[in-house]
Amino acid sequence: MLAADPGASIASIAAEAGVDRRTVYRRFASREELLAAINEFRLTAVERAVEDARLREAPVAVALHRYVENVIEVNRTWPVDLTRMLADDGVRARRDAAAHEVDVFLRRATEEGLLRPGAPEGWVGALLPQLMHLVARQLPGLSSARAADVVVDTLLRGVGAP
Repeated sequence: MLAADPGASIASIAAEAGVDRRTVYRRFASREELLAAINEFRLTAVERAVEDARLREAPVAVALHRYVENVIEVNRTWPVDLTRMLADDGVRARRDAAAHEVDVFLRRATEEGLLRPGAPEGWVGALLPQLMHLVARQLPGLSSARAADVVVDTLLRGVGAP
């Protein structure tokens, strides 16, 4: 609900959840606490997605697909405004650590020949999240696995090794 309307009231959020707004306020003292909890859940889910993909150990093609599928699921489950989320220094540090793991993986994918060398520094790392976000929002009828197929195919045909 907050993804669709960042200004949604606690009362409307409670009504959508099928509870009284007092129930929401018993759990979250303020709107900011609710947003912080949502951001925490999303960030934890991203960290699990990175860990589950086994970016350092799994074969690169397997790890790439697993990572993309997991993050698409996170994007669909927790479609929140990342700008607000990253305003918190602690959250940003955790997110940067996860992004670092992906950057290391993408270098590995290039070294092992899955991605062709020569792209500008950081380009693939900037492109991949945009593709995952786009497919999560624009193709909601696809399963996360099929959506990951679309993203990986698009990525590899655009920057993949011949």
